[in-house]
Amino acid sequence: MKVAEEAAPGLRRPSRWLDLRGRHEGAWAYALNRLTAIGLIAYLYVHLGVLSLLAHGPSTWNSFLATTKAPFFTALDAVVLLGVLFHSLNGIRVVLTGVGVAVRWHRLLFRSLMALAAILFLVAGLLWSIRG
Repeated sequence: MKVAEEAAPGLRRPSRWLDLRGRHEGAWAYALNRLTAIGLIAYLYVHLGVLSLLAHGPSTWNSFLATTKAPFFTALDAVVLLGVLFHSLNGIRVVLTGVGVAVRWHRLLFRSLMALAAILFLVAGLLWSIRG
């Protein structure tokens, strides 16, 4: 590995990609954006698998829906919502800074969008509790 490090001193070993100790919040945002992307892709496959239950008829689907009323599934819904909010709003920041808009204010933009994500999450929680 010594040769690779000498040839490309700016590259990090893959084992350090997720080592975020001592890094700035941009590195955290980058890593969390990748992790939420992986989580959302996994959720998409699970969601498609669950939808395949519709092919087995109404009784199978209705029994599955009864199962999803458990608090565990509500918590999973909250995790998915957090992932969607973080990934989408941080993606807006990535796009804006990637095309040269608001590069100087990327930290403020990140913090503002994450505050918006927190507000939207709280509003969704309130609406869910009122509805439920």
